[in-house]
Amino acid sequence: MKPAIDVVNVSKVYRRYARRKQFATLKSALLDGSLIGDLKPEETFPALRGVSFSVPKGCTYGVIGRNGSGKSTLLKCVAGITRPTEGRIHVDGRISALIELGAGFHPEISGRENIFINGIMLGLTKKEILRRFDEIVEFAEMRDFIDAPVKTYSSGMYMRLGFAVAIHVDPEVLLVDEVLAVGDQGFTHKCLDKFSEFRRRNKSILLVTHSLDLVEKFCDEAHWLDHGKTKGEGDPKRVVAAYVIDVEDSEENDLAKAESARVAASASAPATTTSEQEQVARNFSSAEAEGPENPVDDGPKDGFKSAEGRWGTREIEITGVSITGPDGEAGHVFQSGDAVQVRMEVKAGETITDFVFGLGLFNADGVCIYGTNTNLEEFQPTEITGEAVVTFTIDHLDLVEGTYRLDLAAHKADGYPYDYHRLLYTFRVKSRVRDVGIYRPDHKWSFAGGIKFQGGA
Repeated sequence: MKPAIDVVNVSKVYRRYARRKQFATLKSALLDGSLIGDLKPEETFPALRGVSFSVPKGCTYGVIGRNGSGKSTLLKCVAGITRPTEGRIHVDGRISALIELGAGFHPEISGRENIFINGIMLGLTKKEILRRFDEIVEFAEMRDFIDAPVKTYSSGMYMRLGFAVAIHVDPEVLLVDEVLAVGDQGFTHKCLDKFSEFRRRNKSILLVTHSLDLVEKFCDEAHWLDHGKTKGEGDPKRVVAAYVIDVEDSEENDLAKAESARVAASASAPATTTSEQEQVARNFSSAEAEGPENPVDDGPKDGFKSAEGRWGTREIEITGVSITGPDGEAGHVFQSGDAVQVRMEVKAGETITDFVFGLGLFNADGVCIYGTNTNLEEFQPTEITGEAVVTFTIDHLDLVEGTYRLDLAAHKADGYPYDYHRLLYTFRVKSRVRDVGIYRPDHKWSFAGGIKFQGGA
């Protein structure tokens, strides 16, 4: 059977615009040189590079990838809005595209007039538009605003009207970009119901989205673009899983570089003197008694109130820190519920008998989620000499998805800091469950009576 969409070795090259060698007019471009062909490689930007795929009739095909990967350019090429530099694209049947918010709408005229203009542009006759007009307005929930100028519409109203027109053209092929992201939840469900109706009627849908759950649950096939090239294609669950791993690897590298820079900068901070640390110890001690009648003045060294950095005498020094996941490998990206170990390498220049090791866990907003130390947990220090390792184990990292930061410290029981590392270590927790808050306790749901559910997280 002939495919609904056939994309064969498609490339799209754009010119990088700079001040030098600008064409003043199209005529000068044609007389003095071609728009693309005569440009040097550094003067061009390949948005798509040799992309090929076919969408069978009745198939819902999802395209995923990072921002700038070429997804929207691909959709514009398929829609005929722009032509590929190389390769060919064939679409079998009437095509309707919802690619950019408000695309094809004239802001100065009413929604009513725009429906007729868009419908005619998409191949309908005036009689066909009249026959479908009420259904379009009803679906878009625009009855009270249809005669208002489009420039007065909100982004959600733009999207609703554009989507309503696009699907009521009754196309064989529907192209949809990420515009559904601006709709409210109720209208999004209505759109998805319409997609399901299209599938039942053997229509084809090409969907560009960042919603991986939507691709897994709704699409028959998926295509992963990365820097204009095909990185994966086929079963949605397999393609999405590979994409998620790639994104996590990229996040891992970014977090590792940022952490290295923070730790390197903090390493150059000079050790403070004993007299300075005695003042710090007094601040820590007084912080415990802080209250309306006992305010803390000078609290720069209250760990929870300080900016990121490092301070201390380094009599005990934290020389290395790593966070490892279930595989035992050091990293910065973990799944909610993973077993995690925080490992501190420490060194004492001489034998010390008064020491405490502590850890504080914060979310990205600086809210302390949890803090503890060996003194609070009644470990009685005897001595530390030379090099040693301190490991803090979390059996289940029961946190919701987000970015978190660590405080690590070695100090005396009275708060006198040997080495305090403030918010220098960052890690990210990933989860496919979209719950909210900070803590994700181990839990289960149970139901009785006439309640039925399908699936669950």
